Amino acid sequence: METLSQSFRALGDPTRLRILRLVSEAPLNVTELVSLVGVAQSSVSHHLGKLKGLGLIREERQAGYSYYSLALDGEDARWPLIRLAREAEDEAGDSARLKDLLRAREDRQALNERLLEPGQSWFLWAGALASLLPPLDVADFGCGTGVLSVAIARWARHVWAIDQNAEALAQARERAGREEATNVTFLCEDLQRLSLGAGRMDLVVISQSLHHVESPAAVLAEAARLLKPGGRLVLLELMPHDERWVVERLGHRHLGFVPEGLEGALREQGFQSLSRETHARDGASPFRVFLLTGVKPS
Repeated sequence: METLSQSFRALGDPTRLRILRLVSEAPLNVTELVSLVGVAQSSVSHHLGKLKGLGLIREERQAGYSYYSLALDGEDARWPLIRLAREAEDEAGDSARLKDLLRAREDRQALNERLLEPGQSWFLWAGALASLLPPLDVADFGCGTGVLSVAIARWARHVWAIDQNAEALAQARERAGREEATNVTFLCEDLQRLSLGAGRMDLVVISQSLHHVESPAAVLAEAARLLKPGGRLVLLELMPHDERWVVERLGHRHLGFVPEGLEGALREQGFQSLSRETHARDGASPFRVFLLTGVKPS
């Protein structure tokens, strides 16, 4: 009863109530909460400490940041409090700002995942490449929301953007429409078993997609099958890591790869002229990436 009483008192503060409602919708860090509720970081941290102390929220570390989320479920005696908080009138417009924040976060994560150097202006480079490269037919394996596919479409003859996630593909189509990229075909297919004919592609890009599949070797075999003689493969992947939260939260099946292991797998598929480049960790991120390239023999 005392815990219930303390929870009622804690939620008597309007800002604290707003924070609880926001983290019940999505895990959020302090900086994000400050931008949403419009109060000082010290105040947000104080409110979070109070809510965490009562067991109303939990704190988890992800990629160098602390994220706060709801710690209760429907069996908890305090759940009616959460329901009332979520159903209360949103006078401050928090829900609309949260949607905008999550949309921006998704775009930023997609861009960071698929670009070797997140700080670079990929779109400017894409425009420059259009005047330097011959027209190429390109397959983007595991295109996600289409950030890289649409960028490639600026200089490619045609892009096949492939992903098994229908929701992500829908977002990719919307992105292509906004960017007026008419030379992109979207395929909702398993990367391990593609319907495309053999020997059609000049370039296959696999940007951080292998860690999502059960059999990376099968995906590499499909890449080799699709490439024309002399075609090239560009593979970007994560180094081995211990961030096990990515399995549940992001659907990763592998915690990174040893570069030498993937190089060996590429040789088994017949790729030649292999090159490798390993990049330093980006800021506080626990992840490092490496780049492999190879050529299908003529």
